[in-house]
Amino acid sequence: MEEVTSSPASDESGPARRDRSNRSAALWATLVAVPVTLAVAGFTFAKLAPDTPAAAPSPSASAVRPQSTTPVDLPAPALAERPATVCRALVSQLPATVRDLAQRPVTAGAEQNAAYGDPALTVACGGTPPVVQPTDEVWSVNKVCWHAVQEADATVLTTVDRETPVRVRVPKQYEQPLQWVTPISDAVVASVPAAETAPSGCSA
Repeated sequence: MEEVTSSPASDESGPARRDRSNRSAALWATLVAVPVTLAVAGFTFAKLAPDTPAAAPSPSASAVRPQSTTPVDLPAPALAERPATVCRALVSQLPATVRDLAQRPVTAGAEQNAAYGDPALTVACGGTPPVVQPTDEVWSVNKVCWHAVQEADATVLTTVDRETPVRVRVPKQYEQPLQWVTPISDAVVASVPAAETAPSGCSA
């Protein structure tokens, strides 16, 4: 008698058929759910997105301010050999900007003078050291001692602890003058030797 057997692939009855029906139903549910989810997500994004593009951020306080690039008129007195050498070294070490003020050309003495911004903050190397009275205040900024004199339209700060004086004129438009000499102090330390003596108020 011939024996007849059936393979699992041809069995369409019982648990196998129910299992396939369940998988079919799950597949259809997934196909319906995906578009619905996408539609809901799109609607939510549209509601949360701003109606108009955000305004561009305003310039920061440190942004470079508009300024003239014309040469700044500065005197260039003749210097002895030693101060002239020191001043050339200083000018070579000065930064390209002082805070947000870009360097500008000068009319004379580029080897001893520099200028930044508009109105111009100026740096002059050489000349006569200031006379510091015992009651005068001196200020140490980045290891450089400065003596301040107030003028009508500026504060003039001069080094008093260096063998060659360096004078920085800070226009009154720039608040807190001592902050403006910070990068210049770094250049002074790098290029101008310390004096043998300094006012008692200057810290080491």
